[in-house]
Amino acid sequence: MIEVKPDDIKQKRTLKIFINATSQIVKKEGIEAVTIRKVAKIAGYNSATIYNYFDNRNQLIFFAGMKFISDYVQNMPDYMNQSDDTLERFLLMWECFCKYSFENPQIYYAIFTADIGDRPEDLMQNYYSLFPEEMGNPPEELIPMILETDLSKRTTIAIKSCVKEGYFSMKEAMEIDEMIMLTYQGMLSLLINKRVDYSAEEATELTMDYIRKIVNTAANS
Repeated sequence: MIEVKPDDIKQKRTLKIFINATSQIVKKEGIEAVTIRKVAKIAGYNSATIYNYFDNRNQLIFFAGMKFISDYVQNMPDYMNQSDDTLERFLLMWECFCKYSFENPQIYYAIFTADIGDRPEDLMQNYYSLFPEEMGNPPEELIPMILETDLSKRTTIAIKSCVKEGYFSMKEAMEIDEMIMLTYQGMLSLLINKRVDYSAEEATELTMDYIRKIVNTAANS
């Protein structure tokens, strides 16, 4: 992925054309239908030009997918504001993420789990430099987490306030992170591969039951 230059209007316009073309395919036909050739045809460019901007197909899907998670990003602050308690806010953050990701598991897999090539940490920032309006206006303390593509690192950022307030040690926080990741990724994989018949609501409730047990057991130990 090339670096997005704020003052390069032509570059930004071309990137948006490719991203919007990919989003069109995802919306109409699903992620599996996305090919470089099909994106190029819709965008009105040849396939080789796309590789001047993106390293691979997964990066195109990542950027297109970002258009489908803006509701999660913009609603998360209000979701967390249901409580003033630091530990509960951490749990609400995960509940919000489960709710939206289980409604659209393939999109969230493409953004937060799939191999998207080198320097994945730059992709979120590049996307929001192109579409700043899609981030909304989150509290400043949430921005580092929102800009992180690695789910484990997102959890580490989110749980720091719990460590600071003495709910967990840093070692315990790392163990919690690993257990939550295994729980969440397991459910996501089951939903994507249609190995369970849970609705998004059922999957969220079950996953959050386990996450709450993990967190509360550690907090009360």
